[in-house]
Amino acid sequence: MNQFFSTPVGRRTALYLGARGALSIFGTLATAGLLGALSGCVRAPGTARDQLIFISEEKEIAMGVSAFRQVLRGAPLNADPEINELVHRVGRRIADAARKPEYHWEFAVIQDDQTINAFALPGGKVAVYTGLLKYTKTEAGLATVMGHEVAHALQRHGAERMSRGILEQIAQVGAMAGAASGAVNPGVMQGLQSAYGVGVSLPFNRKQESEADYVGLRLMAQAGYDPRESAPFWERMSGCPRNMIGKLCFRSQTAIPEFLSTHPSDITRINQIEAWIPEAMQFYRPTDVPIAPPPPPRPLHRPEIGPMPQSG
Repeated sequence: MNQFFSTPVGRRTALYLGARGALSIFGTLATAGLLGALSGCVRAPGTARDQLIFISEEKEIAMGVSAFRQVLRGAPLNADPEINELVHRVGRRIADAARKPEYHWEFAVIQDDQTINAFALPGGKVAVYTGLLKYTKTEAGLATVMGHEVAHALQRHGAERMSRGILEQIAQVGAMAGAASGAVNPGVMQGLQSAYGVGVSLPFNRKQESEADYVGLRLMAQAGYDPRESAPFWERMSGCPRNMIGKLCFRSQTAIPEFLSTHPSDITRINQIEAWIPEAMQFYRPTDVPIAPPPPPRPLHRPEIGPMPQSG
């Protein structure tokens, strides 16, 4: 057996057979998944965008709960009662506006002053790092973050990415099989895979981020937070004065071109949010007024970059 693998022909044959076997397995999964996908094209609740999701919501929630528990077991949690009360209060108001009680929303504060971040896991599990709080400053600033993260969960972005990831794996295994059999030039295959990552995956992630900004803006307004406070928050996050972003003032992250990033650039994000604020203001009510029911979703047109993206 070792002698077999030591020869170029043996290695190529083994790779071909392995890739062929993997392709067969993925082909079976693909058939089941794609058949499910025919009935798995759903409408995103906040924008009416077409989504390809063939992971059940029950499975998605279970995965989110499991991952959240694992994160919290290994993360240092903040013990300050005032900070925890603030994050839970703002998060609860945003979650109430989302009208998704079956998610059993949970909010956690992770003690890490060096990490400027927050995240949402499927099924309504949200965590905020203490390093972010120096940028939120106000409840409305925090509501901007919480609205964005709640929107990720509400729009099922995690399940959408997992569904897309399965399709990407199937495509990659197919390309490997073609390269192993000599039908596809390995250099061409590598180039195509790189182009696929830049041309499809990263823009898709940016579209989800923009969608979370848009839906989150409306959620914070419905929860009684002034959506006009969202643009100043993102300006603080940029580390630059509004009129200097992307010009004479740069953060280290902004050295990455937007087309190679998973998030919109600072200036793109702020421009989009400022264009959406007048619409969000229609849902803004003082905190002592009951949350108004959301209107039916409609296609969203974004400034500069056209309609909200459609995924199959």
